[in-house]
Amino acid sequence: MTEQTHHATPVVTRFAPSPTGYLHLGNVRTALLNWLFARRHHGRFLLRFEDTDQDRSGQQYMQAIGQDLQWLGLQWDGEVLFQSAHHRQHAGALQRLAESGAAYRCFCSSQQLNLDRKLATSRGLPPRYAGRCRGMSAEEAAARAGHEPFVWRLAVHADAGEVIVPDLLRGDVRFACRDLDDPVVVRSDGSFTFLLPNAIDDAQDGITHVLRGDDHLTNSAYQVWLLQKLGHAVPQYCHHGLLLGADGGKLSKRSGSASVRELREQGLLPQALVQAMARLGHPNMPDAMDIETLIAHFDAASLSTTAVRWSDEAMWRWHERLLHAMPAAQLAERLQGFFPDVSLPRLREFAALVGGNLARIEQAEEYRRLLQPDAQITDTAILSEAGREFFEQALALWQDGEHADWAAWTQALKAASGRKGRALFMPLRLALTGAAHGPEMRAVVDFLGAEGVGLRLQDVIGRLEA
Repeated sequence: MTEQTHHATPVVTRFAPSPTGYLHLGNVRTALLNWLFARRHHGRFLLRFEDTDQDRSGQQYMQAIGQDLQWLGLQWDGEVLFQSAHHRQHAGALQRLAESGAAYRCFCSSQQLNLDRKLATSRGLPPRYAGRCRGMSAEEAAARAGHEPFVWRLAVHADAGEVIVPDLLRGDVRFACRDLDDPVVVRSDGSFTFLLPNAIDDAQDGITHVLRGDDHLTNSAYQVWLLQKLGHAVPQYCHHGLLLGADGGKLSKRSGSASVRELREQGLLPQALVQAMARLGHPNMPDAMDIETLIAHFDAASLSTTAVRWSDEAMWRWHERLLHAMPAAQLAERLQGFFPDVSLPRLREFAALVGGNLARIEQAEEYRRLLQPDAQITDTAILSEAGREFFEQALALWQDGEHADWAAWTQALKAASGRKGRALFMPLRLALTGAAHGPEMRAVVDFLGAEGVGLRLQDVIGRLEA
């Protein structure tokens, strides 16, 4: 199936999280796919908090989710929306459904419901609601409601008829009403479940497309049913395969489900998460690093209908690629927190030197000696093995003025010390950079200059004297 690239009405998608925790990877995928679809079709992407659970919803989570979306570059259009602002519309929709017989009160206890499910299962039937309260008159239901707890259910189950869910990936998904349940839409405490408010909000907000996991496919059937009962337009759905952990199980801390907040604290570049996530279940995405390419080639109809596995390794590989491609001036700004006493111009030179050797920004700490002549050295045993005399020879040859570049200097030192290969070059690399691996040494010498090289050799000689 090929996704339509032109739409009769402007595309409007949404990300509608419950603000009961921090943004995690499953949330990110939902937000990203809806954002990409909207941008691909020059539409609008809305942020709506489903905040009707007042006991669990937190202002701090709303703020954090908004900040994480902006950090990822997933800017929404217009003001932030709140499900709680539509309470009157939710209540009105329920009343209309009840008046038409499409919703009814159910007084069955949890014990009765469990008994009915067990009985159905023992007969080889699906554990659906038995329909005990469905035929109750409105007068009897109203009278019992004054002194008995009850829930509201949708009267979906029927011997005939079907519900058709329009889906970009799967075509028209047909549900026979006899296979559907009478789902609860209002709990006994008077609070709405997910089904009705989510669907009514989509209608109120003019949502044209809903991209979400295939675990919502049956929910969509119920929502299509109630939207049609109320005379609302039905959005186009796209039920893609679920996001699983690296081990194939449900996303968890162990399988890579860190919160976006935690990834930010780890120094992850936001586009690394976006790039890795956009390619999951989307096999034809070009191997480019700019967001414009992701938007231009995003095709919702090409998304995988099967589950996909998350990979922290893939995300961090994108981080490394983006880090290596980052301009030195931009990298220098990120390095200021590690080296607050170093001037920005010097940090730019440092970034240009070591940027290609970093897999993560914090690894720049390993090259602190390039900025501070007395900074730590990773392997002092190699310095000791080379010996004080070797470094004194190296310093003397460097200072004689005849060996002012790396090639001439090391050639002369090779002749004077009798060392060659790793035995010659590794002690010098450690002495000058502090690390066993890193930038090309000609560039290191140019960066340090005559005085910088001399200071670091003198520091090593002093250490070996001690």
